[in-house]
Amino acid sequence: MGLLDESGILYVIADVLSIVTIASCLVSKVPQIQTVRQLQSAKGLSVNGLLMELCSYTVTMLYNYTNGYAFLSYLEYPILIVQEYVLVYYVLCYESLLGKRAYQWAAIYVAVFIGFATTLIPSSLLMMLVPFTTPVGATSKVMQLIAILRSKDSQSVSLITWGISAFTNSTRIYTIMLDSGDKMLLANFGISTVLSTSVLLAAWYYKKPKKD
Repeated sequence: MGLLDESGILYVIADVLSIVTIASCLVSKVPQIQTVRQLQSAKGLSVNGLLMELCSYTVTMLYNYTNGYAFLSYLEYPILIVQEYVLVYYVLCYESLLGKRAYQWAAIYVAVFIGFATTLIPSSLLMMLVPFTTPVGATSKVMQLIAILRSKDSQSVSLITWGISAFTNSTRIYTIMLDSGDKMLLANFGISTVLSTSVLLAAWYYKKPKKD
């Protein structure tokens, strides 16, 4: 009976962590967007890293959608994507990259998105792309880390956003260990936790004090 009670508590903790994780994802990019807007600068942020992260989120969401999975099981992804759109827009704007070429790539992205969502593009192609979301997501974080280390300036990087990222990735390790124990997912979130924490620490170290 004691073991059952203990097991029950572990699953309750997992459920609570899942809810907190999803809730955190709903606003995870907001602090970063506010920081960029307030400073009107994207120094220390990796444009390529953001675009790779957007692609990773998009493929994951479309894969879940086209397979008819329960919306609540991937609810955080469409909201993360919307936040990513806003963040990418402001970063491109302040980096003076919001030109004709950017709009052309945006049009291609929209066309491919609609193609997959309406199954005009075979969903089998999505199944081929899904395994790449882990290395692409990891690479995006590595690029962000490199951007901070190179510029030695993280004024435009939100500590709250990366703190949330590190926290939510670490909570998923616990919930997956308790639920499926899937080694691929555990490796994915384990790597993401380490990289998000590394970006957080680098951003904190190079965060310059505000001038009076």
